[in-house]
Amino acid sequence: MADDKNLVIEKATTSLGEIVIAPEVIEIIAGIAASEVVGVYQMQGSFSENVSEWLGRKKGTLSKGITLTNDEDGLKVDIYCYMKYGVSVPKVALEIQDKVREQVLYMTDIRLAEINVHVIDVIPEKTEVPDIDELMKIEAENE
Repeated sequence: MADDKNLVIEKATTSLGEIVIAPEVIEIIAGIAASEVVGVYQMQGSFSENVSEWLGRKKGTLSKGITLTNDEDGLKVDIYCYMKYGVSVPKVALEIQDKVREQVLYMTDIRLAEINVHVIDVIPEKTEVPDIDELMKIEAENE
């Protein structure tokens, strides 16, 4: 029998039994789909996830920045992400919604009631710090 948290696919109940999908599977699918959209810098994780990842104890989780809610309206996904500076935030957010909806439907046959995109911040491009040895070499060539 499926736990209350697990999702049972109605169409997939056959004479062989039922197909049950854990919510974590939906979170991972949504996380991968959202992070692959051009313009997304990274997904927002919890403080403990970020510290663990920074310390090298845990590689980034694929469901980072994804929250699921299952209520009477259906399954809702909240996506928390950072975007790259210079992108059209509404266009990227719409692409995230489309890609997540498409991938979850394709991979699980579950229709999402809502896909809410929360843009936490816009991250500017990092400027490269020149290597001191290269600068010295260039300076020596110019003399």
